[in-house]
Amino acid sequence: MTPTRVPISPDRLTVLLAMTILGLDQLTKWMVMRWMEFGAEQTVLEGFFKLVHWGNTGAAWSIFRHHNNWLAVFSSLAMLALWRWRRQFEYHQRPGQIALGLLFGGIIGNLLDRIVHEHVVDFLRFYWVRRSGAELGFPAFNVADSAICTAVALLLILSWQAEPVSTSGKPVGGDTPK
Repeated sequence: MTPTRVPISPDRLTVLLAMTILGLDQLTKWMVMRWMEFGAEQTVLEGFFKLVHWGNTGAAWSIFRHHNNWLAVFSSLAMLALWRWRRQFEYHQRPGQIALGLLFGGIIGNLLDRIVHEHVVDFLRFYWVRRSGAELGFPAFNVADSAICTAVALLLILSWQAEPVSTSGKPVGGDTPK
């Protein structure tokens, strides 16, 4: 006799994944804050990758720098709106649930940093060294940022694959037989 599997609900899967991302994000940030001084850099792969302990009061690429409080408010409102209208994001499919779980976990992770530390803790930095010796690098980021970017990419892919459906449940547009 095989046990019957009870499928996990979309909301439960989304929340579970969000909490997992949040936990991993906060654990890695805690480790960086514990073992590295603020502003420190530790080369892992010369000319390619460093662990850093930097703070960002702005958004991606430090845009809106020094607007931490406004970004915290915006993040909170965005998260509430996304939860309210989650069914608009291919939520009936597992990939949509996964994307929103990643997105919520990332938003909460960075929001928690903004509230507790008054900046987002970033620690992963990829770069390369030019012939002149100057570093050219991607902005430092963290687990939450990675989850957010992955979620947005997944949601874009899902939106390209989805067929628009009318209220009657039939596809909209395209060629229909006459």
